[in-house]
Amino acid sequence: MSDGLAMLGLSEGEPVRWRSGPGGRWQTGRVTHRERDGSIGVTDGRGSARSLAVDRLEVKGSGPRGAHRWEPLTERASRTEQLKLL
Repeated sequence: MSDGLAMLGLSEGEPVRWRSGPGGRWQTGRVTHRERDGSIGVTDGRGSARSLAVDRLEVKGSGPRGAHRWEPLTERASRTEQLKLL
């Protein structure tokens, strides 16, 4: 199902982060696959697998001057979808 990840602008093994709750600390992991329900399968630093909704994840990206930053996956996915229309 790597084509499902590509639709969102993701690739297998890409670093992501998420929070358990609104005030929780950030946890990091890597993308493994796309679930049937549309959520993203990730593994955390200890190797535990979990499935998270797209709107809870942030992905590592580059800013306008090349600096690394975290951006919501929903923003990347919307840019990826717009590029397909052109």
